[in-house]
Amino acid sequence: MDDVTLARALHVVGVVLWIGGVAFVTTVLLPAVARLKTPGERVAFFEEIEGRFAWQARGTTLLVGATGFYMTWVLDAWNRFHDPAFWWMTAMFLVWLVFSVMLFIAEPLFLHAWFRRRSAEAPEATFRLIRRLHWFLLTISLVTVFGAVWGVHGG
Repeated sequence: MDDVTLARALHVVGVVLWIGGVAFVTTVLLPAVARLKTPGERVAFFEEIEGRFAWQARGTTLLVGATGFYMTWVLDAWNRFHDPAFWWMTAMFLVWLVFSVMLFIAEPLFLHAWFRRRSAEAPEATFRLIRRLHWFLLTISLVTVFGAVWGVHGG
């Protein structure tokens, strides 16, 4: 097995763990929290549980970024970012960038505190916002994964 094949396999495993985790949080965890907790408890409980997943998400996001950069560099595929036929390359980078900013900058520096303050004033609206954001992130992720698989296999 050559190094690009290994990088691609690690890249796919990272995406499966990362986006699969986002899918679980969005479609299973958030609805369960909405049913099992009172409005005032939802955000704090969700953040406690999601905080455990955040370490997996950070690790897999780093893995996906490193392997994606490596493959682009080794294959000298930079020009694909300028070709509309490879829109999914740009989409992969943008999805990775959004998650990386959220996981490594926004959440630790201000987002958790902002959600706690906001949930104290408006718990229902804050939890609704969290659910909408997760659905948005899951949707753009799945469109990107679909586009990438479709594009790589001649679609």
